[in-house]
Parts: sequence; C-alpha cells; structure tokens
Amino acid sequence: MQTNPTPPPFTSLVALGDSFTEGMSDLLPDGSYRGWADLLAARMAARTPGFRYANLAVRGKLIGQIVDEQVPLAAAMKPDVITLVGGLNDALRPKCDMNRVRDLLTEAVKRLAPSCEQLVLMRSPGRRGPVLERFRPRMEELFACVEELADKHGARVVDLYGAPALADPRLWDVDRLHLTAEGHRRVAEAVWQTLGHEAEDAEWHVPMEQTLPPGWVSRRVADARFARQHLLPWIGRRLTGRSSGDGRPPKRPELLPYEGQA
Repeated sequence: MQTNPTPPPFTSLVALGDSFTEGMSDLLPDGSYRGWADLLAARMAARTPGFRYANLAVRGKLIGQIVDEQVPLAAAMKPDVITLVGGLNDALRPKCDMNRVRDLLTEAVKRLAPSCEQLVLMRSPGRRGPVLERFRPRMEELFACVEELADKHGARVVDLYGAPALADPRLWDVDRLHLTAEGHRRVAEAVWQTLGHEAEDAEWHVPMEQTLPPGWVSRRVADARFARQHLLPWIGRRLTGRSSGDGRPPKRPELLPYEGQA
C-alpha cells in the first residue's frame, strides 16, 4: 500500500460512485446510510478545521452515468481529494461491453486527476461465493485498468479486492452485495492509510477469527430468503434496465463543512 511519510493537510474531499460509496448497508437509526466515505470525512474533519465534504454517489449508477452526472460536478469543486469507484455495476450486468467501461473510466480519470491534489481509485472488495465467480474475470479486467490509470495519472489505489478480511461473508449484509458497518469501517481505514495517515487499525485487512459455520438447514433458509428478497429483484432490474437509484439525488451534493461522527 502506498503511503506518505507526512500526509499533506487535506482540507476537502469529494466522493464519486454508486451504492458502495453511498454507504449501503451501514444503516443509521434514522434510516439513512453512513458508509466508509462519511467515516473517512469525519476523521479528516476532526484534524482539519473547516474541512469540507461532498458525496455525489447514488446507488445503482453505471460508469457512464458517473461520468455524465458526477464527474463534471466534482471537477468543478476542485477539492484536495477525490475518490472514484465505478464500473462494477456494469461488470455485474449480464451483458457488458468492457471496452466501453475501460474507455469511460479512462475519461473520468483524465478529467478528475488535474482537478484535485490527490485522486484515489479502488480495487473494489469481493466476497466469496458462487455468484461472484461468474463475474470475476470482468472484475479483474476492470481492476487491471484501474492500476494502469493510477500509474499514468498519479492516482493512489486502495486494494480492497486483495484484502482477505473483505472476502469474508460475515462482513457483507444479507443482500450479499453491500458491506456491513464493520466492513465500511475497514474500508475507511484502508483509504485513510493510503492517503498517508498513521494507521489507527494496522490489521484492517486481517481476517476475522473463525467461527463455526451455520448448519445446512440454516444456510438453505438464508439462501432462499436472499433469492426472494434480493437476488430476484436485482435480476429483474437488470433485465428491464431499471436501477435502484433512479430518481434519487446525490447523497451530499454540495461541498460543505462536515461535522459527522467517525
């Protein structure tokens, strides 16, 4: 992981992406989502008076939508740090033109890198499971593109895909698509360290202690509930071209002082 001996005093952060950056499924009591980007912003704000934060992420967004709707806004804000995570929703669709995804991601990075002091990209986390295995080649193609763009444009890469802890199903919500609160905490720590800050949890990537797996009956019941409540609706949206984020505004559309809790 790349680090700086002394990180600069970053004064602003803009996060771009989809549900992962919006914070699903780190649910707060009021029904809103927190997530790793909010946690990261809270840490940075605690050390920098007047720290400003915007989160343009919207669940379900494809990389083309991120380029059209979020990239121009983020570039105009000219923050110190921009985080960009996108393309995975495309890769998980039945039909996906990976050449187009690469081209759009390249366009996004070319536009964002000159507009901030530090651009942060990610190799997104992936849990273990049979559904993901079908799409793993596309994911790895996407992440190879991320690495190439980072080398070319001076971006930093947070390698969540290679972190053993984040492959553990226990760090994923019942929908098997989004991290739990503990998963988001670990991601925030990973980005924090990638930006050059001293580790608060040097073992964020270390797997949780092993526990006895649930029995066969419990697993089958959980599989049936997952298919009914999450998998089938997800497939239905993909087949009809709909998204869970249709009509939903960005999480935090303006670059304003942030006083959230870490």
